[in-house]
Amino acid sequence: MLRVPDLFVQFEHFAISAHFVFESLAYAVGFALYRWDRRRFGDALDQSNRNSVIVAAVLGAACGSKLLAALEEPMAFANAPLAVSLGGKTMVGALLGGTLAVEWIKRRLGVTQRTGDLFAIPMCMAIAIGRVGCFFSGLSDHTFGSPTNLPWGVDFGDGIARHPAQLYEVVFLFLLGLMLSWLRRRLPPNGELFRVFLVSYLGWRLVIDFLKPEPTFAGLSAIQWACLLALLFYARGTVTMFMPRRQMEADG
Repeated sequence: MLRVPDLFVQFEHFAISAHFVFESLAYAVGFALYRWDRRRFGDALDQSNRNSVIVAAVLGAACGSKLLAALEEPMAFANAPLAVSLGGKTMVGALLGGTLAVEWIKRRLGVTQRTGDLFAIPMCMAIAIGRVGCFFSGLSDHTFGSPTNLPWGVDFGDGIARHPAQLYEVVFLFLLGLMLSWLRRRLPPNGELFRVFLVSYLGWRLVIDFLKPEPTFAGLSAIQWACLLALLFYARGTVTMFMPRRQMEADG
């Protein structure tokens, strides 16, 4: 059984958590990939509108991340709302909050085209890098899996072998990134690539979070409920996206 306590990068007079290092690296790599994709494939928006979309995405992601974190730990939020609000965050909440905020600002700006393709692969890779930091954060990050007897179970500091759910997600995101790169040249540049990324990730989280010891309501955690509701919302568009054009015209 591998033991992985909370890891820090030690400097002469101070130490930085591995989670912070990998999270910072995730932002840097994600932004670099976004700029590279934008130069390579172009952008449907002008600079002004793109900046507005990015600001909306960041603010929406921050709000959505905190809100879903509070719903995920309602008792902790009730007892210490400020601590949960400042420290808690969820990737699913960030993605959904950012997406809703982008759709709102696009409506305000009169932007009708889909604009998410440039973010799909960068976000996929950034989340994967960030999850490595989560893995080295021990029990404090709350992203570990439930106890397991499998030989690759990991002790995150409490002597119990658990599913390394963070590493499962890294592998999934790496494979998803490869699929998105393949689809990049085959899907029209109208936002369908981001839909594939978002639906794939939400579906993954709906399934993999059954391996996490999170509080549940009717058998699902708050994150899983958010994933399920979002997947139901995207269901029809996801099916029609892969339908032959003639069938789509007939249905229309």
